Amino acid sequence: MILSGLEIEREIAKGSIVITPYNREFLNPNSYNLRLHDELLIYDEPVLDMKKPNSYRTIQIPEDGYLLRPGRVYLGRTLEFTETKTFVPMLEGRSSVGRLGLSIHITAGFGDVGFCGYWTLELHCIEPIRIYPFVEICQIYYHTIEGEYVTYKSGKYQNNKGVQPSMMYLDFEKQKNRVS
Repeated sequence: MILSGLEIEREIAKGSIVITPYNREFLNPNSYNLRLHDELLIYDEPVLDMKKPNSYRTIQIPEDGYLLRPGRVYLGRTLEFTETKTFVPMLEGRSSVGRLGLSIHITAGFGDVGFCGYWTLELHCIEPIRIYPFVEICQIYYHTIEGEYVTYKSGKYQNNKGVQPSMMYLDFEKQKNRVS
């Protein structure tokens, strides 16, 4: 089941969902709008490699906007910090954003019970588009979970502080240690 907006608000009051900063104006019937922070991470490598950390640079999105171009991935993050202790968080783009040909995630719209941090957004566009800092870019919604579960405790992305590049190379290191 998906929580209603009013249930999200009740769970925030109980402390089982955290959204900081919280503004009731961003509450929807069954989701909450999250905003884009003012920085982006852009990879510098012409070919990205899963087995190694890829070099990147960070840019500030100016008040007058930043032009995204098709064929690239731009990593951003939400302005809001979120945490959930008993629900499965999910992230989707707002329809107004999608209608401009901008996607906010390629595959990482699914969270785990216990996730705590800022959401890294995998921005990519169909056509060139100018984006702006602090715009309501996506929405978070929450599912209930059935059965026993173990909360998310990954060291890769938990309690992040900023935009995070892929750390998939750590999976290869872990796999190598398991094989040896």
